[in-house]
Amino acid sequence: MRIVYLGTPEFAVAPLRMLLENGYQVVGVVTAPDKPGGRMGTQVSAVKKFALEQGLPVLQPEKLKNPDFLEQLRNWKADLQIVVAFRMLPEVVWNMPPLGTMNLHGSLLPKYRGAAPINWAVINGEQETGLTTFLLKHEIDTGDLLFQQRIAIGENETAGELHDRMMEAGAGLVLKSVQALENKSVVPFAQEETEATHAPKIFTETCKIDFHKPLQTVHNFVRGLSPYPGAWTELDGKTLKILRAQKTGGVPTVPPGTFISDGKNHLHVSTSDGFLDILELQMEGKRRMGVKEFLNGYRLGG
Repeated sequence: MRIVYLGTPEFAVAPLRMLLENGYQVVGVVTAPDKPGGRMGTQVSAVKKFALEQGLPVLQPEKLKNPDFLEQLRNWKADLQIVVAFRMLPEVVWNMPPLGTMNLHGSLLPKYRGAAPINWAVINGEQETGLTTFLLKHEIDTGDLLFQQRIAIGENETAGELHDRMMEAGAGLVLKSVQALENKSVVPFAQEETEATHAPKIFTETCKIDFHKPLQTVHNFVRGLSPYPGAWTELDGKTLKILRAQKTGGVPTVPPGTFISDGKNHLHVSTSDGFLDILELQMEGKRRMGVKEFLNGYRLGG
């Protein structure tokens, strides 16, 4: 079976590696164009880097309807295309192979359709999420389902930690799905539209913390945006990202959003009904650091 693989970030490397290790013929890889990068020089995608190490041909189209790109894609004569963390495909691309195009999504579809399913599952305080393989059709994340795998979310787990666990699990699910398509041992089934929820793209302005909300809600918000893009607030007129925290006891007698510190080991901030104990943070213009290191060089209010 001839496979064309489409993906860009680190999340998409593990499934590609798994396919190659299991003897599948990946005839080509499609990934994002290189980006000019300041001090680091040109930035190439994680998938491109891995594909070149494996000697695989790579295409990096700016536009997915470009006639030259479409001709090159057809020349690969794929039986199946696999998409992991790429971008929305036009029908002329996803409908090209005889077996169609399979996608790996980081949720239990139809829940959390969209660009940021892992982040929103954590932000919303879900105790469970999962992975889904499905066949693409025109509307995003709505195609017929192949397989799903449930994954528990830890009480203090960040989106980044969950992402890394799901990355490895996703590789196995992609392999299982490809094997089933090849053996014709799976019957795709429709999603239940009444259960659909959405996970839209996250922007910096939506990452500002509202400390007037309950402690659990704020804690989930911080976890769901860590390590990137990072939930933020302001401290002494500068942007402060809170990257790891834990809930702590006490009923606030100060307004929500008030920072309290012993100057050495602890930095707390009040919410509507409790205190968030900050463990890791990043001040504007500084690197990420633990709270003790931060307090060693910073005087609150000064």
